[in-house]
Amino acid sequence: MSLDRFIQIKYKVDDEKVGILREILSELGIDCAGTIEERVDLQFDALRNLHDNLGDDELFIRLVVANSLVSYQLSARGEQWWWEFSRYFSENPPGESISEAYSRFLPNSRTNRRLVAGKIKRLERVEPFLDSLSLDDLRDYYFNGMERLRDELAKVLGSKKSAKTIVFTVKMFGYAGRIAFGEFVPYPMAIEIPDDVRINAYTKRFTNEPPVSFWGRIAEGTGIPPLHIDSILWPVLGGNDEVLRRLREHCTKWEDVLRLTAL
Repeated sequence: MSLDRFIQIKYKVDDEKVGILREILSELGIDCAGTIEERVDLQFDALRNLHDNLGDDELFIRLVVANSLVSYQLSARGEQWWWEFSRYFSENPPGESISEAYSRFLPNSRTNRRLVAGKIKRLERVEPFLDSLSLDDLRDYYFNGMERLRDELAKVLGSKKSAKTIVFTVKMFGYAGRIAFGEFVPYPMAIEIPDDVRINAYTKRFTNEPPVSFWGRIAEGTGIPPLHIDSILWPVLGGNDEVLRRLREHCTKWEDVLRLTAL
């Protein structure tokens, strides 16, 4: 039996930087995260575009979940991929099978052309679960059960609940639910931050603690769920000129957001 659970690991922490980080995030709050998600994130715009063109809330949310689950090892920036997805399915709504639609879409994609066979197999595994969900089921997940959705997706795919793609899928599901149901529901505190390369590198500015546990503690201390912290950090770490322009235009606390860059 591993002794890890009985050993208190002592991580190196820059207490001064962490204190400033907590202070800035506490000042920004969930409202700032929501503004960034809805007014700054180009992926949110891509989802709005798809929703408007499909005119089918149930299909829209299923597609967003499916697309999130294959949003890894991209060939371009995430915003470009989500806009390619939005435009394609606006013009080519899937028939009875989402996985079959992706078997036509992915091989010709400009922004997601790696590991295509594995991604289609992943969609084939999750499709029976997605097909079983009515709009009422999706509404219930949005308002009462985002953690349950995470757990069930992880079970279907044989993944860890904290797997980057699983928690990212919940984040994008939250975007889709906000668009389809017209109401902002904060992400649960228990859903972890996506542990990707940019978050990993940024975390090292403060500590050598694993990112998921570090940002979980920051979330508890500031009252901002980890997925919303991810949204606040994203403009700082992405380096996209259009994103920074939109941040300055739409977020009254944009200077505080950019202060995070200097930490």
